[in-house]
Formats: sequence, C-alpha cells, structure tokens
Amino acid sequence: MGTHPYKLFDVNLVSLDNVAMKRLLKWLLALAGFAILFYASANLWVWLVSRNSIIKISDAKPADAVIILGAYVRPDGALSWILKDRLDTGLEVYNSGKAEKIIVTGDHGQKDYNEVQAMKDYLLNHEVPAEDIFMDHAGFDTYDSIYRARDIFQVKSAIIISQNFHLPRAVYISKRLGIETQGVQAELFYPWWYANTIRDSIARVKAYLDVEILKSKPRFLGEAIPITGDGRVTQD
Repeated sequence: MGTHPYKLFDVNLVSLDNVAMKRLLKWLLALAGFAILFYASANLWVWLVSRNSIIKISDAKPADAVIILGAYVRPDGALSWILKDRLDTGLEVYNSGKAEKIIVTGDHGQKDYNEVQAMKDYLLNHEVPAEDIFMDHAGFDTYDSIYRARDIFQVKSAIIISQNFHLPRAVYISKRLGIETQGVQAELFYPWWYANTIRDSIARVKAYLDVEILKSKPRFLGEAIPITGDGRVTQD
C-alpha cells in the first residue's frame, strides 16, 4: 500500500517546523552571545577609562568643583546612608582645600521630593558658605548631572564623590565628556553592596551607549551659571 498523502504532508510539516525552530534557536543564541559580549565590553571599557582616576583625597589635585551625586532622601527628609556618606566625603574634600565650590546634583522632579535641598541643608549645617554651594535640580541621573556640570556650570575640572560600585561609571562619563576628572570614593560598606554592583554593571552599558554611540542630551539644559560665580543664584 502507498503512503497516505495526508500522513506525508504531516511529516513534511513536522520537518519544516524542526528546521524553523533550530534556525530560531541559533538566532537567539547568537543574539544572547552578542548581548553578553557587548555587556562585558562596555563594563571593561568603563573600567579602563576610569581606573587611574580614582584616588585618595590626599592625592587629589585642585579642581573647579566637588560634584556630589544625589541619592535617596527618605519621606521624613532624612538622608539615606549612601547620600550622607557622599556628603561627608565631599565635605572632607572641600575642607581640604582641593576645591572651592560644591555642586549638589540630584532629583527634584516633583514638588514633594527634593534631593538637592536636603543636600544643601546638610552642607549649610556643616558650615559651608551658601555662596560655595551650587544646586543642580535636574540631575535626574548620573549622565545628566555630569553633562550639566560641564554645560551649565562650565566645570572644566572636577572631583566626583560616590561609592565604589557607582564611581567608575561617573568618572568614565565625566572624562569622556571632556572634564578633567578625579574620583574619590565614599568609604562606608553597605550590606546591599553586591546588589548595587550588579545594578550598576547594567547601568554602565547605558552610559556607554549614551556617551559613545547615541551622544545623548540631558532632559534639561538652560543658561550658563559659571562655577566661578555665586552659588546662591541657584538656591531656592
């Protein structure tokens, strides 16, 4: 007896489905391989660019400004550990005479959430003169903060303050945007350090895309407010 035509048709369909699935699997594996390679390459490039510019306070050279990057402020206005650590380290740099001005930059995108106000108040309470504090209310992420430091505040050299999981990315962005950059690490150890490290390794990929490929612009720019002037013009 001959093969039933419907059975032959079914076998051919199964064979075609298998070929299509194998082809799709190969494409998915290739795409995953490319993504892993791109992720690793971006992280390596960030590390290579920043590694020689992260220093101790005692080794820092004079700069136009200390840039203290914002972090979470609690609903009651209290500083998170991460933000307090950054501010205390920034105060050390400022009090050492390495820079005469401080830029506090963070998220003030909502009326009821204001990182930079909390940062400014902390510095004022630690006897930093108001004229030495510049507030950047539109530092919604690290890239925006550094870009605005260069274009709004006309910073040509900076000492950036952050934790070790974040600092290489901030220094990388700053150097690639043409700022003469030094990074100083805030020293406290956090129990969630590993989670932040993993998160920041992904953020480095975005930073690489913003800097090297997309040439991104910050969400907001505006008129220049030179760091050589009086910081009170930026304050609420």
